[in-house]
Amino acid sequence: MMALFLCLWLTSQDVKIKEAVERAFRNPFSNVTKESVGIIPNKDVSATYQQQGHFQSVSAVEMETMRHLSDDLSKLLKQDENVTSVKIDLTPEGLNINIFDRAQKPIFRPNTAQFTDYGSWVFSTLAWEISRYTTFHIELEGHTEAKAETGGDVHGKWELSTDRANTARHTLVDNGVADKQIFKVSGFADTSPMAGYPPDDEINRRVTVLLKLKESVQALSDKSDLPEEPATPSNDTPKN
Repeated sequence: MMALFLCLWLTSQDVKIKEAVERAFRNPFSNVTKESVGIIPNKDVSATYQQQGHFQSVSAVEMETMRHLSDDLSKLLKQDENVTSVKIDLTPEGLNINIFDRAQKPIFRPNTAQFTDYGSWVFSTLAWEISRYTTFHIELEGHTEAKAETGGDVHGKWELSTDRANTARHTLVDNGVADKQIFKVSGFADTSPMAGYPPDDEINRRVTVLLKLKESVQALSDKSDLPEEPATPSNDTPKN
């Protein structure tokens, strides 16, 4: 049955795939195309193993996993035509998911770290999808705009952004995400605005969920452990 399946699969493929399979059988220990780490050609540079200094980017299989998750989340968290509530970016390290606390569609109650019904739905939906993938390191970031709302004299923008990130953590864990997958919960107040937007734009009021592949985290960690290169001696001589 497996042989029949392979024959049927091969006959339905284009010439490039057939040539790649032929090369794979002739030399199974090398990449079968210049654009791939496997049999299926892939022109996405970020999906191939490339040495960049001491960092090795994620594999094609892992990149495909992230694409599937990104597509699934995009379908589940359908956007309104007039309000962008969720932005998902695929990077070589993983997925960056920004959930915006917009005035037209807030995810938090004003001046608090308590979710609205919509916010609870967004993060519980995220949790159900993320919990299917146990290979991610998860980091959570809370952000505010420059003219940030606060919860009074005691609850400033630093506390508010941190508490909102921690509320997101609780919701993810309560809905199936393993607590051990979460490695960082941070509040940035208004110090890290979205690229291309003024610091006082409401789009900066957000929670960012970073899903990083363990391979990428380890690669970055190994890079940071490398000894620094010795400083180049100066040719300048001291003046009297």
